[in-house]
Amino acid sequence: MTTVLTPPGRRARTARTGTCRRPPLLTGAGTLFVLLLALLGPLAAPHSPTAQLAAPFQHPDGQFLLGTDVLGRDVLSRVLSGGRTIVLTALAGTAAAGAVGTAAGVLAAMVSRRLGDLLLRCVDALAVLPALLVVLVLAAGFPGSDAALVAAIALATAPFSTRVLRAAADTVLSSGYVEAALSRGDTRRAVLRHDVLPNIAGPALMDTALRLVASLHLTATAGFLGLGPGGATPDWGRMVSENVPGATLAATPFLAPALLLVLLSVCVGLLAGRLADTVGRGAA
Repeated sequence: MTTVLTPPGRRARTARTGTCRRPPLLTGAGTLFVLLLALLGPLAAPHSPTAQLAAPFQHPDGQFLLGTDVLGRDVLSRVLSGGRTIVLTALAGTAAAGAVGTAAGVLAAMVSRRLGDLLLRCVDALAVLPALLVVLVLAAGFPGSDAALVAAIALATAPFSTRVLRAAADTVLSSGYVEAALSRGDTRRAVLRHDVLPNIAGPALMDTALRLVASLHLTATAGFLGLGPGGATPDWGRMVSENVPGATLAATPFLAPALLLVLLSVCVGLLAGRLADTVGRGAA
């Protein structure tokens, strides 16, 4: 699919220039499986994920299919309950970063060049901070707060979205039909609504997919470091950290959540890469 920038008739139309291959079935199925497991898993947990039910690091048996963890809690129940927080936090952080990045990028493109460059300098000042440092500061400053973790992820990833979408908006605004629309008397709001936003939707979608991968990594890392929801709340990242010391006694308590995190990150990353290729071919 190739997006064609239209004259001031306003709607972007699409022309078929070839058949876009769908993402590999295996990758899509893996992503869907882990997402459904994370979001719906708590409904299928056989035991309370926070209750101490047996001896620590008990091997899998008929009662505990994946054994027990460092505190004697059912690993299967914690695995089924520990993904929802990571997925929802990563999605919320990605959505917030996408909204901030799109707004800042389009604003930087539509104001004067000097003001736009000044806005980007401010964004660059935030981008030079290590993403993990931003997460550590906010999550440690507001312990146990999901909102603080979402804000940290958004602040860490939004600067890169701002630059990408500013460049995309600049390309649209420098086109001849936008200049014709402005000279005809169309308001900048009309140009933004009918010309700019529809034609940067593809790059925005691609950038959002890429930021989701980074958000998943940051969320899992925060859990591994003990940040985010506190107490006995199950979290795949925290489960890996808690159970690594007992790896020689039982492997499933840390291996099961670690494999799910790897599977989710790899599958989402592959889908984001395929989406980027598709959008790139469409813009060519």
